[in-house]
Amino acid sequence: MIARIKETYRAMRLGTRLALGLGALALIVFAVVGSALTMYMRDYLSAQLNEQLKIAQIAQSKSISDNGTLKGKKYYGWYYAVYDVSDGNARLRTPEHADDVPEDIDDFTSLARAQAGLDTEIVRTEHLKGAGLYRLRACEAEPGVVLVSAAPMEAIDDTVNQLITIQVVTFVLALGALVVFGRAMLRRGLKPLSDMADTARGITSHDLTDSARLSVRHDNRDGGVEVEELRTAFNTMLEHIDDALAVRTEAEQRLRRFVADASHELRTPLMSVRGYADLFQYAAAHSPEERDKHLARLRAEAARMGVLLDDLLMLARLDAADVETPLRLEEADLTELARQAADAFRAGRPDHPLTVAIGSTPVRLRLDPLRVRQVLDNLLTNAAVHTPPGTKVALEVAVESGPAEVRITDSGPGIPADDQARVFDRFYRVDKARSRSRSRDRGGSGLGLAVARSLISAHGGTIDLTSEPGTTTFTVRLPLGTVPKG
Repeated sequence: MIARIKETYRAMRLGTRLALGLGALALIVFAVVGSALTMYMRDYLSAQLNEQLKIAQIAQSKSISDNGTLKGKKYYGWYYAVYDVSDGNARLRTPEHADDVPEDIDDFTSLARAQAGLDTEIVRTEHLKGAGLYRLRACEAEPGVVLVSAAPMEAIDDTVNQLITIQVVTFVLALGALVVFGRAMLRRGLKPLSDMADTARGITSHDLTDSARLSVRHDNRDGGVEVEELRTAFNTMLEHIDDALAVRTEAEQRLRRFVADASHELRTPLMSVRGYADLFQYAAAHSPEERDKHLARLRAEAARMGVLLDDLLMLARLDAADVETPLRLEEADLTELARQAADAFRAGRPDHPLTVAIGSTPVRLRLDPLRVRQVLDNLLTNAAVHTPPGTKVALEVAVESGPAEVRITDSGPGIPADDQARVFDRFYRVDKARSRSRSRDRGGSGLGLAVARSLISAHGGTIDLTSEPGTTTFTVRLPLGTVPKG
């Protein structure tokens, strides 16, 4: 039975449970207040009755002293008895009227004997046989004479019972109103929580694979400070989910583009390798003098595919840099690396005049010389591949108040503003704006700038682009970190 009640209670809504709990608490408060009020009222009425007995006995004691008997006005329903007390015995004087004493006077006699010889009055509450509950008071009217008076307590009991009845009725009505109106107020106060529950149900029905943004929010600002804090936390959680979904969606889209572009880039050299392999087989059988030419083309396509795979592997290792880093850091001179890159560029690209501004002061940094050299070669090659012959190229190394900077500038046609934000994306090309030199290159894989940015980021640096018609500058910034001592 208890388990069933608990199960029913747990199944109730929060507002109902709070209303019932508030009602139970109010019932306890009402009971405590009612009991205290009832006890106070009973004690107050009893004290009033005692005072009435005292005042009446003062007047009656004077009558006994003057007349030797009890005369005068008496209270209706009260009892009076006069005792002569001596040697511990109490003898009742003949009452003025037979109704002045109850049928059983044992309690009166006992109280008179107890009062004899005392300097103070005695007050007791006794149940008189055939009469009911009475308050008895004994006092010495004169030496050797004790007056015992008894006042009924029926009026006190009636008053207290009426008070209890009024309290119970009032408390029941107040409790009912509290539960009913409290439930309504709680329901209104908890409505924001219900709205949040509806919002959560809306999230569960939302297709998270279709959009990176959740279309639901909770904007009701009623309910007080606590509900407002919960609302803020709830909306903050939704914003976090939105951001996570946006990142995931963008990552998935990038992955799909990456897989599609990689497949396309790998398919081209593979088809070339297959075609040259067939030609090589045919030449080996019918035209032996063509074999060396076809074999050279096979090697060139294989080398091209190998470069592409190396770049893809490098990007994958840089993406997983927290697990495996492809860098081998050591102390190296950035100016020396720039000179080596400039010499290699002049030897391989004589149709692009190169201006070098490096300086004589070494710039020693903690870096991977092989990878930084790869970045410089990629940027210089990019400047030559995407500009016509005769385009001037400049290489500059500078160290100011901040990090070390390497700037590579060409005077080519520039990169459109719409494409500048994406030139570092993998497999992204700007063929429509920057003409390639057809005499030497067939076009890159679209990974050179992506690899360059990833390598510089792995060093803790940045690579930026500024371009306008007639000037394009790539700026590499490397932090001036502390190099290890010999």
